[in-house]
Amino acid sequence: MKADARKANAPGSVCCVVFPAALNAAQRARLHEAAEQAGLAHESTGEGEQRMITVGSGKRVVLTSDGPVSDLAVRGWLKQYFGVTQSRSHAAAKSHAQTSTAPPTVESFVATTRRLIDVERGADVELGEAALAAGVEVAVARGICVRNLRVVDASPGFLGRTVLTLTLRGQADVPLPDHKLTVHDVVAVRPSSGAANEDVARGIVCRLTDTKLSVALDDAPEGGGLTDGALRVERLANDVTYKRLRASLDAVQAAHAGSGGAPPPGAHLVQLLFGRAEPRPIAPPKAPLKPINASLDASQNAAVSFALAAPELALIWGPPGTGKTTALVELILQSVARGERVLACSASNVAVDNLVERVRLASPKLRCVRLGHPARLAPAVVDACLDACVARADSSALAADIAKERRTLTSRLLKLGGSRDASERRDVRRQLGQLAKEERYRQKQAVEEVLDAAQVVAATLTGAMGKTLTQAGSTPRPPFDIVVIDEAAQALEVACWGPLLLGRKVVLAGDHMQLPPTVLSDEAARGGLFTTLFERAHQMHAPLCRMLTVQYRMNSAIADWASGELYNHQLTAPASIAEHTLSDLSTQAGDLPVLLHIDTAGCDMEEDAPSTAGEMAGEAESKRNPGEAAVAMKHVNRLLDAGLQASQIGVITPYSAQVQLLRQLRAEGGPRLSSVDISTVDGFQGREVEALVISCVRSNADGNVGFLSDVRRMNVAVTRARRHCALIADSETLRSDAFLGRLCDWFEAHGDLMSAAQYSV
Repeated sequence: MKADARKANAPGSVCCVVFPAALNAAQRARLHEAAEQAGLAHESTGEGEQRMITVGSGKRVVLTSDGPVSDLAVRGWLKQYFGVTQSRSHAAAKSHAQTSTAPPTVESFVATTRRLIDVERGADVELGEAALAAGVEVAVARGICVRNLRVVDASPGFLGRTVLTLTLRGQADVPLPDHKLTVHDVVAVRPSSGAANEDVARGIVCRLTDTKLSVALDDAPEGGGLTDGALRVERLANDVTYKRLRASLDAVQAAHAGSGGAPPPGAHLVQLLFGRAEPRPIAPPKAPLKPINASLDASQNAAVSFALAAPELALIWGPPGTGKTTALVELILQSVARGERVLACSASNVAVDNLVERVRLASPKLRCVRLGHPARLAPAVVDACLDACVARADSSALAADIAKERRTLTSRLLKLGGSRDASERRDVRRQLGQLAKEERYRQKQAVEEVLDAAQVVAATLTGAMGKTLTQAGSTPRPPFDIVVIDEAAQALEVACWGPLLLGRKVVLAGDHMQLPPTVLSDEAARGGLFTTLFERAHQMHAPLCRMLTVQYRMNSAIADWASGELYNHQLTAPASIAEHTLSDLSTQAGDLPVLLHIDTAGCDMEEDAPSTAGEMAGEAESKRNPGEAAVAMKHVNRLLDAGLQASQIGVITPYSAQVQLLRQLRAEGGPRLSSVDISTVDGFQGREVEALVISCVRSNADGNVGFLSDVRRMNVAVTRARRHCALIADSETLRSDAFLGRLCDWFEAHGDLMSAAQYSV
């Protein structure tokens, strides 16, 4: 709420309104949020059904209600007494994300989510296994299969696993064809023309380059299968994740019902986060927090202090570039210093690895254990993974001899091929199995010792639901004092509950104004599967949230747009960041503005029909715009000519078909363009570049903007840029949407406007 608007409603400045106890938890949260944004005093008093909220100061007005209060009534009271209307950030969230006037019951949440998980699992299978069953051609068209490969290296790696490196057969230096395989995918290695289930090996993609694909295997492969003819690599559906999500729902239901033996440490959080209990009072700290990291800004310091003081739940809202990870590292270190055990989680391996790396860098002696398959971890944290810690803990000569003998047998197996060696291969594999069993037995106790001694355990959300933490040894493992969930606004709620129940307190960190978790099924999305725990907790318990307000990424011309549209003008920046430009990197880039709208209107650059893009991408709903793609790459060349490095430039677009087209143009552009990062907007979330090119794709006579109208997607897109953001878009199409029209206005008012036709000259 702007100051002049408050002055215009003078009665509100002398009112102290006591709202009725009949308000639900979500309505109370919105009152606190609205009062905070308008600069009004606000407090809660009473417990349970007698809890009431008081807003403002001056003449006291007590409101009453004989029954449930509607949202319309709450908004009316705010406007009547304080002149306050719904905040822009909340309005944006409500128009583009599911909201509810009251939290769901535990029973309805469990039943609905269980059904939606099954729907999502079905969509996953349809995109993966069903495509494979339809034939190799279909799998290749959908990008989940790469064929005509050969093994160029097979060597031990990743703590006893075997790593296969594959390239195109007979063309080692030729780029792999377009595909959608990514690092961490579960894949099968099969004969290129073989049956759908004719496996040579199964494993996890651990490295990808333009010309090579590496797969880490848990079990040694059949030697003959690796050398006989061409191979293909196919992505498989990972059912482990869905099983763990179902187990998480079972745990929530049991904790709510009080069944299943002793309640988990976080059982009380079920009542709090489903509106059946109010937060416990927060005792003020006895002394100001003494930061371990002296460079924390005031908002980071306040968020960490609040999270440490909160007895059950705290939220840290981190808009783009505000140093959320820095705040979480400080929180973890402060918690450990108080003698607490911490479980640190996030939905993605990348986010967990980043947190682990930062924590270990800040405190090298801290005992931090990273759960997860070594092939899925960043090289910088592999030595912190459980396997590596156990290997160091179990230092007996026998354990070392077992590992050495396994490596020798693995090397021998890889040299065996053809039918004449079949008997010997079986014998070697039998020996390997026996040695592996003996090694696992000897290491079981070491695992317990490592985890019990750990001060911080880090894992993905689903990784924390595995047997390592949920099924302790003969002696119950101590509960975690605090569970920290990073990127909680980009994680499925059901995925959060597994680790959350393992601790006495939870801190959720994220930004619900950025993209929600990816959901494959439209039905599951419509059913609310992408509604996150962070979003619900923020609606219910806004007073337990602290927002980070100093951003360290963007020039003010970029940041001020996001701050005004989504963050109530609360984001600020140090002058060194707010004023930085491309000219700081290269004197030749002085004529490039911070914001540039390259308008394709009237330039004959319309989007392809869905069927055309679908035929190319294997996705009927994806779209592309060849003319716009050509302009994007010409602007990239302009940036390179101005002295920027290719690694400082990113090109993003909402549509996967456009990504494939852009990557094709990058390949045609030669080595000069090879390091330019090209991705979907969703895939670029969490990253940043000095110069960003956004290809919007949509250009049609109907003014159809598709999911460009999702404010969160465009928020993510624009805020990836540090010093330069070029928006390539048809202004006539975008202006059919009010939000996108304001975006065009902002770029033109605070930057430069040029026609795409200028790139065609």
